[in-house]
Amino acid sequence: MTRAIMFQGTGSDVGKSLLVAGLGRAYSNRGLTVRPFKPQNMSNNAAVTEDGGEIGRAQALQALACRCHTSVHMNPVLLKPESDRGSQVIVQGKSRGSLSAKEYNKRKFNLLPDVLDSFHEIAGCADLVLVEGAGSAAETNLRQGDIANMGFALALNMPVILIGDINRGGVIATLAGIHRILPDEDRRLLAGYCINKFRGDPDLFAAGLAQISEITGLPDVGLVPWFNEASQLPAEDSLGLTGSPGPVGNKLHIAVFVTPGIANFDDIDPLRLERDVHVTLVRKDEVLPGDCDLVILPGSKSTITDLLFFKSQGWDIDLSAHIRRGGHVLGICGGYQMLGKSIVDTFGIEGKMGDEITGLGYLDICTKLGPDKKTIKSSGVHAQSKIPVSGYEIHIGETIGVDCARSFLRLGKSGDGAVSRDGKISGTYLHGLMQSDEFRTHYLKSLNVEVNLSSPYSYDQRIDTLLDSLAAHLETHMNLDLIFNLSRSINSP
Repeated sequence: MTRAIMFQGTGSDVGKSLLVAGLGRAYSNRGLTVRPFKPQNMSNNAAVTEDGGEIGRAQALQALACRCHTSVHMNPVLLKPESDRGSQVIVQGKSRGSLSAKEYNKRKFNLLPDVLDSFHEIAGCADLVLVEGAGSAAETNLRQGDIANMGFALALNMPVILIGDINRGGVIATLAGIHRILPDEDRRLLAGYCINKFRGDPDLFAAGLAQISEITGLPDVGLVPWFNEASQLPAEDSLGLTGSPGPVGNKLHIAVFVTPGIANFDDIDPLRLERDVHVTLVRKDEVLPGDCDLVILPGSKSTITDLLFFKSQGWDIDLSAHIRRGGHVLGICGGYQMLGKSIVDTFGIEGKMGDEITGLGYLDICTKLGPDKKTIKSSGVHAQSKIPVSGYEIHIGETIGVDCARSFLRLGKSGDGAVSRDGKISGTYLHGLMQSDEFRTHYLKSLNVEVNLSSPYSYDQRIDTLLDSLAAHLETHMNLDLIFNLSRSINSP
């Protein structure tokens, strides 16, 4: 009989995703078959699964922590924001079109059968399922038809651990307040609480824990200190994406433009962990540093919108100066499309049907956006060095042009991407290629021969080690035996 327990937060960014990942590794280390599950996620940082669909990147990391393959059923509903008011709706890995926030709120309950089917699919091969909620457990204005938090938990009579972020302040009042305002049928599902991101002397908060337990009647399952290495793990939200600390010094300098629709930005993670590389994030109203060796235009959920934003910031002027100085440029997916001469919205995917937007013009290519999305894991070689690479593609549109004859990669029998005549400007549709250690080392060394890069490190091994460290951290500061005992057997249909 599969057991399950859900972790909901007092708000967004309280550390739910990281705690589920760490607990997944910890229980896996104890010999259990563990699976992650998130009914509904909102993120443009998606991953392609083994079964050929999309899920949130956080669930892919959680699957890695649980030492299992990814599946579309781990995150059956994924909302990919396209604007402030609307999102593309991905159900069990495939797009079901785009909806405004208001329309989605009206229709979301219709997705509960899909969510429950996916949960039972995941639970069928697990001893324990760790379920992650979304946002706050007490968004009472959105409670009707909820499938992400208490609505899902209630459908399966699943116990809930409430997570509070003490780093924000007011954690006692927040936990007590959520307990107070939940309707009775939701409140009875609360099984315990956890305080996350604690700094300082835990003895000084003992009275606070006692007060929370007295007010709520819930047991404390953990007071979790700040995990210093959390920033080295892939971030789910672009707000959590960080550059390198401190000055550039004598390091290879890489700058990454952060547009409003930036997507699949975990492409940058292997670079951030390189000891002799400094990554600068260029955000709104900031300028491109003049000493960059490489500029990266990352993926985008809304390529045309982000291209127009790019130009409005004057970044096209900055990029032109960088190229005149002899700097290198790499565009990935949407960033690759922006580097071309034009983007044609043939079917009105992002705007009016037939709109043609002038690109940055540094690659002799043209992209036509279409309705079909390509989501596939791919492998091949770097065309110039023949070094193996692997990753995934997740994009709409087809790109053709003169510079495609100089492909950046060879994926199977096909070329991918394009390279300028002087070899300094490149583009590719392959996400995740920087995780290929040999390729990453070769590529970085080709950018600036004066920088003496350290010996190559294994990115996959580094992430695995960090997950083990996180698991050990939670074993020390959370009561895993109590959490397991609080979980409940869930009957499959």
